[in-house]
Amino acid sequence: MRVLRGFSIRLTRKKLLVKELKKVLPAKANPPVQPMKSSRSYRLKNTIIGWSFVTVAALLIFVFYFYPMVQAFIMSLQSGRGTNLSFVGLENYARLLKDPVFLTTVKNTVIYLIIQVPVMIILALFISVLLNDKALKFKGFFRTAIFLPCVTSLVAYSVIFKYLFGQDGLVNIMLMKISLISEPIQWLTDPFWAKITIIIAITWRWTGYNMIFYLSSLQNIDHSIYEAAKIDGASPIQTFFKITIPMLKPIILFTSITSTIGTLQLFDEVMNITVGGPGNATMTISQYIYNLSFKYTPDFGYAATVSYAIVILIVIFSIIQFRVAGDKNA
Repeated sequence: MRVLRGFSIRLTRKKLLVKELKKVLPAKANPPVQPMKSSRSYRLKNTIIGWSFVTVAALLIFVFYFYPMVQAFIMSLQSGRGTNLSFVGLENYARLLKDPVFLTTVKNTVIYLIIQVPVMIILALFISVLLNDKALKFKGFFRTAIFLPCVTSLVAYSVIFKYLFGQDGLVNIMLMKISLISEPIQWLTDPFWAKITIIIAITWRWTGYNMIFYLSSLQNIDHSIYEAAKIDGASPIQTFFKITIPMLKPIILFTSITSTIGTLQLFDEVMNITVGGPGNATMTISQYIYNLSFKYTPDFGYAATVSYAIVILIVIFSIIQFRVAGDKNA
């Protein structure tokens, strides 16, 4: 009992001492509470930061893309020599339908488009499937070799093709040595063979470019889908048409549209290989625009009108491709 009394007395003394110290010592000040930023000012700050990133790019796009397009359309409503232009309304567009050179260039460009683009797409798709085979060795070498033409200079490879397909060029020499032909083919001076030469040159350069798109898409397809098809007894041809083609449909549509745009704007190969000849047998719309602006008596107004004809053709063919592909958003 004495022990408990002593403990309770000591505890009571400690409590009294603590109370006295609290009275003497100043109370500890609490840190000031930082006011929270309002959500409205926070959103405003984020908006300003976002527009600061977008404004520069949007301004550059407007200055270097939309403004020239508007100016080109205004110029297409004018006509005259050099810079002495006068407003003529839609006369230039009416002139297009009566211009035999323009109609010839449209026919040539459409021929390139109808023949070259499907051949290039099919060839690129076939090569990409072969290079995606896991059992194939030296895949890196083959991919680089097929893609290499895309990074070569347009002018340089066009000049090389001009020499290869000349009358005494390597192609004729090889064909005569293996007895496929008895006399040299006029690759550059015959209207039919000149078009074939242009188509071969374009296909050689751009097949590897499209192949990269297909190859990257093939590598993203789950391999278990092919294994399941193999277990179900599907042949390689059935797998290709029932699995590979449907899975690559968006990429095929994309490459078809970009290839169509590129072919409708074809200029370098024709200019450097055949110069539009013989006659106007290989001239494209882009080369005709160049001739109207710099080779003939400068008529920038009519050249702008022809350039808008390319825009109209691109829109028409793009809509057709969307419809054929079954895109409901077209």
